[in-house]
Amino acid sequence: MKRFFSKLSSNEAAAGWIFILPALLGTVIFIIIPVICSFGLSFAKWDLLNPIEFVGLANYKEIFTEPLFGKIFLNTVVFAVSTSVFGVIIPLILAVILNSRIRGSEFFKTAYFLPFITPMIVIGIVWQWIFDPNIGVMNKVLQLHINWLYDTHFAMPALIIVSVWKLIGYNMIIFLSSLSGISNSMFEAAKIDGAGSVKTFFYVTVPLLSPSIFFVVIITAISSFQIFDLIYLMTQGGPLDSTNVLVYAIYKNAFEYFNVGKASAIAYVLFIIILVLTLIQWSLRKKLVYNETD
Repeated sequence: MKRFFSKLSSNEAAAGWIFILPALLGTVIFIIIPVICSFGLSFAKWDLLNPIEFVGLANYKEIFTEPLFGKIFLNTVVFAVSTSVFGVIIPLILAVILNSRIRGSEFFKTAYFLPFITPMIVIGIVWQWIFDPNIGVMNKVLQLHINWLYDTHFAMPALIIVSVWKLIGYNMIIFLSSLSGISNSMFEAAKIDGAGSVKTFFYVTVPLLSPSIFFVVIITAISSFQIFDLIYLMTQGGPLDSTNVLVYAIYKNAFEYFNVGKASAIAYVLFIIILVLTLIQWSLRKKLVYNETD
């Protein structure tokens, strides 16, 4: 009997390994190996044609000494912070409003979520028309004539608007899911104590939603630091590098300038930035998240 169960457990283990093998191979081939190779290439010079030449820390030194990198880094931070702030506050307010069972709430939930599942290439083309200085809806509505995507002062705000617009639906659904798990007795108690809508929002809703808010802030910040497709489709880093960000700089160095070593070095600088940011946010979770324990 013991031999039978031993054989059965070994067969189950083998079956388990067979089931996870495709995912495991995909992870090793497409994630782990490229990560290791790119780390090695960050210390080398390679143009995809000639032999790889080891240059030590020269790529990192070049990155931190060129003025353009400072501008690219600042652009990335501005984009990520702005998107994270507005991409959390606006969906939170909308979720609270829609959770109050207003008329047509199901329609608004669907309408807000549609941009998130719309392909980015479609969004880029549509918003280019909206921001067009001659026929664009934005200038028509505002009664202005702004070269949104061709002006160094307005190109980045335009991209932030599009990014927040796309994120609203996803973040709103997360907040709505969390709101549905909050007992109505909490809101009724606040109402009995004489708290108005604003006080209830700040002293009841926000603390109870703080785990979800914390999660949304982290994933929004990480995705914002990794923005590429929107930049590539709408501005190509221009005008005058005013919308150039770290991931787009990685692409340009690797596939336009054929400087793979420098591109890999920028990728690891971005990795360190995101890692440090996430560790800081995680270390602050006890102060930011209601009833958070280790």
